[in-house]
Amino acid sequence: MKHFNRVLLKLSGEALMGENSHGIDSAILRNYCDEIKIVHDEGVELGIVIGGGNIFRGMQGEHLGFDRVSGDQMGMLATVINGLAIRSMLESLNVPSRLFTAFKMEPVGEGYSPAKAIEALKNKEIVILTAGTGNPFFTTDSAAALRAVEIRADVLLKGTRVDGIYDKDPEKYKEAKKYEELSFDEAYSQGLKIMDLTAFTLCRENNLPLFVFNMNVNGNLKKIIHGERPGTYVHN
Repeated sequence: MKHFNRVLLKLSGEALMGENSHGIDSAILRNYCDEIKIVHDEGVELGIVIGGGNIFRGMQGEHLGFDRVSGDQMGMLATVINGLAIRSMLESLNVPSRLFTAFKMEPVGEGYSPAKAIEALKNKEIVILTAGTGNPFFTTDSAAALRAVEIRADVLLKGTRVDGIYDKDPEKYKEAKKYEELSFDEAYSQGLKIMDLTAFTLCRENNLPLFVFNMNVNGNLKKIIHGERPGTYVHN
């Protein structure tokens, strides 16, 4: 039995690189879309927000001499490229999907509005929400939290390459302690780096639970949908 009916899945652009230094690893992309197809076929309404760090991060622009606004706009365009890749792969798997952009980019994608996204979800189409919030100075984590609230998702799922939230970086410290469950207040008071503060606050103030898990482990997404917890659950 499904535990969640409508979810927002946040994926990092860096995750699409696989072992490469940049770009999109087709095997990783296919694996993610296979996992997404499984839960879609079970009737889950699914929105996806993808980052763009595998192509360009807004903060990079400042180091290259660009102003922050231009750099962030380049990063937003990078998320559209990743969104197109996801849509193309889903279409190859016969999974209906629609790509929305936070600013007008027809014919690449449709201009986003919550009403259109919800309509698509009800029609059993996966909605791919790109270009961040459409504004500079906001991360794709903030975009994911905002879109999740707007489409009235049951939960925000943050797919990463680690299996949850730790008190320190588990890739650097073997003694790092994993949290199975946390309140937003506990996570904030301990200074845990889960998402940026804007995204974190959006989740907390709108009572939107957050689940952080390893997207690279096959079956994890389905487990979460069915109420299992292969990661860390954060809630009020």
